[in-house]
Amino acid sequence: MTGSAPWPEAAAQRMTTPPTRLPEDSGLAPLARAATAVAAFALVCLVVVEGWQVVARYVLNDSPGWTEPLALLCLNVAMMFGAAVGVRNDAHFGFFIAVQAAPAGLQRLLRAIACAVAGAIGAVLSWWGGTLMLDAWDVPMAGASLPQGIAYAPMCLGGALILLFALERLLALYRRAAPGSA
Repeated sequence: MTGSAPWPEAAAQRMTTPPTRLPEDSGLAPLARAATAVAAFALVCLVVVEGWQVVARYVLNDSPGWTEPLALLCLNVAMMFGAAVGVRNDAHFGFFIAVQAAPAGLQRLLRAIACAVAGAIGAVLSWWGGTLMLDAWDVPMAGASLPQGIAYAPMCLGGALILLFALERLLALYRRAAPGSA
């Protein structure tokens, strides 16, 4: 725009600096790749199950009862494991424009708070998912010959992964802030 004052150089630099990515050779990278593979496999299974549901209902006129609970299980797996990888890749919900516009010292604090909040949410999801899973394990799932508690397993495992990956990000922030680190 003509006539408007340019951004100060320091603010422009902060606005273009993306959040740091964790190295692909770090200790939890194989776990993140495995979680991504599980989430992708769950999505493929979801498509196959829903495809069969459509064929069975509209072509065979014999709708199976197991497709809905299995599709929900696949969706839960894809959602929770994908969310965990999103936390590790720093691609989760956040106020990134506010963080990037903040001064460098405040950026680190805001990123640490975001990691702590994501970790706390992961811990709650894992705890309550595990509690629900154990409480409902003896109850048969309607429409499928699975225990109802299996529906809560993705919440328990995905929450634990969210917590673990948030702690990894928090540790990476701490290491960058330590004297003598790059």
